[in-house]
Amino acid sequence: MNAPRIPGRIQFLAVVRKEVLQTTRDRRLVFMLVVAPLLQTIVFGYAVDFQVDRVPTALSDSDRSALSREHLRRLLADGTLREASRESSAREAEHRLETGEAAAALVLPAGLERDVLAGRPAEVQVVLDGTDPNRAQTAAAAVSRYFGEQGSLLAMERLRQAGMRPPPTVRATPRVLYNPSLRSPPFMIPGIMAMLLLIVTTVVTAMGLSREREMGTLEQVLVTPVRPIWLLTGKMAPYMATGLLDVVLVLALGSWLFDVPLRGSLPVLASGTLLYLLSTLGMGLLISTTATSQQQAFLGGLFFILPAMLLSGIMTPVRAMPAWLQAVAALNPVRYFAEVARLSLLKGAGFADLWPQLAALLAFGIAILAVASMRFRKRLG
Repeated sequence: MNAPRIPGRIQFLAVVRKEVLQTTRDRRLVFMLVVAPLLQTIVFGYAVDFQVDRVPTALSDSDRSALSREHLRRLLADGTLREASRESSAREAEHRLETGEAAAALVLPAGLERDVLAGRPAEVQVVLDGTDPNRAQTAAAAVSRYFGEQGSLLAMERLRQAGMRPPPTVRATPRVLYNPSLRSPPFMIPGIMAMLLLIVTTVVTAMGLSREREMGTLEQVLVTPVRPIWLLTGKMAPYMATGLLDVVLVLALGSWLFDVPLRGSLPVLASGTLLYLLSTLGMGLLISTTATSQQQAFLGGLFFILPAMLLSGIMTPVRAMPAWLQAVAALNPVRYFAEVARLSLLKGAGFADLWPQLAALLAFGIAILAVASMRFRKRLG
């Protein structure tokens, strides 16, 4: 007599139960899935900061006048530059850059006050350490902005003293939306969330299946009546639920610790997360079908994760990349989820605004899962 056929729902729940029990018994895996993302969010949230201030600066005031001392005091007042040392010559100030004690050297030449009072052109020099372009640009902009404003004020004052009417000026008044204080965490936390989901779900899925193949438990499951479709979905379901849990935890931690706004609709973000997890879990499954050991699965995950993170626009904007690299970035699902998370949380974007990104995530998820499933079934066969 033929054995009674077990309903698909029962097969699916049995695989899920087995996967949950196997995962929860491994404390290291539980730590990696739940605790590690929280710790990484805290570390990245504090460590990744695009705001540059207190740039160590070596000062050389050869003029030693009241005007030069006033300029130095005002330049250091806003906190962008920090006095690292005060030298007697320009050469000694530049030497501080060579030793790494300073990132900028500000040189005020002798006769500065005399030239200004006589109405002659006066110049100051700022020497920068270009090994850190972001910091160098910030220091150069601070010095140029200050002396540019001082030059404009001095020119208008002289026109008034000469009885001439100063020319009309145009002043730009910036108004910053969505992140008025220009803090880095509200911009970075959504991107960090995309990176953490990529790392956790892809690597854990790839290594989990490779481990079962090494231990022989996958072959034991194959002799049961469980169909491959229920085996595959049952193994992926717990990781998808863990990914959703990680998103909730990161959002709660980011909102509490870093004041990340939650302006958008949570169903929009949840939909984007589910579609994104199709790609990350599918890639983990695809990697496991080509790996013969956990070490190979781990290296294969890194081989995919590193380019995906660099081409995601999380750290640097995609539009700043070369045209051919932008075309490659268009095939990266991490990019689209990062856009969904940022636009939803910071700007309050909804389905009508994010449908192109959601459609791209759906297409990538279906394509990656289809290829991975075919290879998985072939490998089982």
